[in-house]
Amino acid sequence: MTIQYPLRQQQLRSLIARLGLDSESPKLRWDLLDLALTHSTVSAEQNYEQLEFVGDAVVKLAAAAFLLRQFADLKVGDFTALRSQLVSDRSLATIADDLGFDRYLLVGGSAAADRAGRSSRLADSLEAVLAALYLSTEDLSWIHVWLDPLFLTQSNEILADPARQNYKAALQNWTQGHWKTLPQYRTQEVSAVHDDPERFVSEVWIRDEVCGMGHGRSMKAAEQAAAQVAYQRFVAALP
Repeated sequence: MTIQYPLRQQQLRSLIARLGLDSESPKLRWDLLDLALTHSTVSAEQNYEQLEFVGDAVVKLAAAAFLLRQFADLKVGDFTALRSQLVSDRSLATIADDLGFDRYLLVGGSAAADRAGRSSRLADSLEAVLAALYLSTEDLSWIHVWLDPLFLTQSNEILADPARQNYKAALQNWTQGHWKTLPQYRTQEVSAVHDDPERFVSEVWIRDEVCGMGHGRSMKAAEQAAAQVAYQRFVAALP
């Protein structure tokens, strides 16, 4: 390992151990791993942004290979829909959070105080770490071993949900199929606090009736929450 500072060495070794990888492998590019966990607020030149660019492609390839092995009977359209959720910022941020990336990611003071940007930082740094591992081995072997089980858990949760965690799309299909109409959303900002989970409130209207209301940190999240209420209400009413 060429990382100069003992504390940083310990942090990176801890992450490699958390992933179940061999920290003594001569292939491991510690310099890339260090870079993958350095935010631009720490260094404008030496940070994870370029690795994130590579990692964006790596995670899509890793997810596609995983899905083909694990769910070979799925149709191509289902592959695409499921992969889009696995590689979404929300999914990647959840994985990074579960792995404790906050303990390894170097962030400058201004960004560290920005709680609203935390999820994006976690997702971006995870992509960068994937790139570092891929560039160390030039294959996906050090990625599948720990990422596939996490993808499997998320995939099973998604496939067990009839709405595939996209309640706006599910509700739209429902209303079109049953009433030949589309839901209408009325969304407004009710809080100026950026990280407020109830910053936006949304109502979903169907046939001149409010069928669901939800809150969220973003307009999209609030609309999804409202759609979920309406969709689950209609499903529960089925005979």
